[in-house]
Order: sequence, then C-alpha cells, then structure tokens
Amino acid sequence: MPAALQTARTVRLFVFLLLAVAGLFYVKWHPYYDRAFVAAAQHSIGHSILMGDAASAPAPSWNAAFGYALAYGKAIWQAMVLGLLLGSGIQALLPVNWVQRVLGGRGFGSVLAGGLLAVPGMMCTCCAAPVVVGLRKHQATPGAAMAFWLGNTMLNPATLIFIGFVLGWHWTLLRLLLGVPMVFGLGYLANRLTGPSPTAMAASLPMEPEPRSLAEVGRCWMQIFARMTVRLIPEYVVIVLLLGAMRAWMFPHIGPEIGDQWFWIAALALAGMLFVIPTAGEVPIVQAMLALGLGGGPAAALLLTLPAVSLPSLAMLARSFPVRTLVVIAMAVVGFGILGGALASLLGMR
Repeated sequence: MPAALQTARTVRLFVFLLLAVAGLFYVKWHPYYDRAFVAAAQHSIGHSILMGDAASAPAPSWNAAFGYALAYGKAIWQAMVLGLLLGSGIQALLPVNWVQRVLGGRGFGSVLAGGLLAVPGMMCTCCAAPVVVGLRKHQATPGAAMAFWLGNTMLNPATLIFIGFVLGWHWTLLRLLLGVPMVFGLGYLANRLTGPSPTAMAASLPMEPEPRSLAEVGRCWMQIFARMTVRLIPEYVVIVLLLGAMRAWMFPHIGPEIGDQWFWIAALALAGMLFVIPTAGEVPIVQAMLALGLGGGPAAALLLTLPAVSLPSLAMLARSFPVRTLVVIAMAVVGFGILGGALASLLGMR
C-alpha cells in the first residue's frame, strides 16, 4: 500500500474515532453519568413520556401525535444527528476491509464483537439504526450488525444502573438475564436466516468508493449524510407521529385490573415492541405503571420490549436486512418479553 494512502487512512480513522468519542461523551456519557446520581438520590429519572402522571395516554388526536413527537424529538435529536454522522462516517472514513475484518465473519465471534462494540454507544434503537445501515453498507454480516443494534439498548450500562436505582436491582438482573441472550442469540439467528454465504447480503448492498484526498472525504461524507437523512428521517417522523396518536389504543388505562394474566403480558409485549421511546424511557414508564397497580408480568414484558426494537427503527433498516429477518427478530423480541413477563409473574416481582 502506498505511504500516502496509508497516511490518509490513518487520518480518517483518527477523525472517526474523535467524532465517536467526543460525540458520545457529549450526548451520552456525561449526561448519563450525572443522571445516575439523580437516580440514586431520588429513585427516579423523570416522568413517563408515554402518559406523564396520568393513568392512560391521551385520546387519539393531532394534539396527541404532535405532543408525543415533540417530546420524543427533544429527547433524541442530538443522538439522532450523531447516529447519522457516525453511520455516514463509517462509509466515508473507514475502508471496507476494516469493518469486514471485525464484523464480517459468519461465526459467533463477529456477533460477539458487534454486541460488545454496542456497549459504549448507549443509543436508542432508532438512533442506532443509521450506524447499523453504515455497518451493513461496509459488509458487516447481518448477525454482527443485529447484535450491535440490539446491544445499544439491551446492554446499555447506564440504563441498567437506572433500572437498579429506580425499580430495584432484581429488575436489573432480569433485564440482564434475558437481554444478553436476546442480543447475542438473535444476532446469531440473523446470520442463520440469511443463508450460508458470507457475502450474500453484503455484496448486494452498494458500497462507496474509497476517497483519496481530504476534500473528497469531506464531500463524500456530506453526500452520504444527506442521502441517509433524506431516506431515513421522513418515514421515521411519520411513523413516530402515528404511534404518538395511537398510544391510547396500544396502552390502555393502567390499573390493578391489569394483573399477571397471559393476555396482558402478551399484549403489552407486542405493544412495547412496536412503540418508540428515547434511551432509558422504559424506566419511568414502568415505574409509573407499577405505581398505578400494573402487574409485574406486564411490567417486565415492557421493560424488555420497549427499548429493544420499534416500528420506526424496523422501517429504517428495511433496506439493510431481508424483511423476513426483521419480522422474525421482532417476533422473537416479543417472545423474550413474554418469557420475562412469565418469570416476573412466577417470582412475584413488583
């Protein structure tokens, strides 16, 4: 490799790492460090974004749609911008073979690497989606990319700490007990669902040519960023508005009448998988619902499914994975939620 090209690659890697570290510190690490002390002192990290202090969400309306979209947007916009910058930066700054070397294998090793790389990200499922798009464009296998996507939420160390201080450490243990196999098991399953060929999906995805000069790098980066924004954000906003309007239908009036019945565990597991929340938003939602008398089983189902995937994030990844893979993963997340609800009910968790 020519020395000039090697130097250019080193500079681009440094820029990407600087963006990732500085961006995550500003958007995630520092705010969550401060919030951990709030959680420890007050046993709360804020109000439920789903329905505030009320026992039910507002009736479907334009006001309900825009109200939720505004509250949600204020909570995640910085992380979404960072996700788009990182997702486009992967394609513009990193050579394909670097990503492929770490996350391009079909074995469990690449799935493990994808899940572990997600731990410092701590993004919500929608903000992590653009990064996953970038990884898939650079030939990360479906399993590694899926583990990275799920790991951002389910292995988020800040959220696990918040759960412990706010809900109790037995809830943190339940989340870990099922979150770890969810991340790595479903990542491995994603590889199996796409067939035995190591490049079957990745080769079909268009790749950006490697830029040479810094001017080319900057131009390429901004072009990819713009394309990703135009393609991903409009449909994302529309679905968030629809979910915000329909949340009263998805989450009924909460009270002691919603106990540990199988119907409610399954129904809320499905609703939690479809709905969209900001990072750690499930903690105040579950806290508020438990205070209103919700059974431990449905609460556990929500604790596992609300953060893992959502309808908007599934739509954002529709071109990066086969539809069948996304449907199977979504239903498997519901299955984990039902299993978690069953365990919580069996153990009498509250």
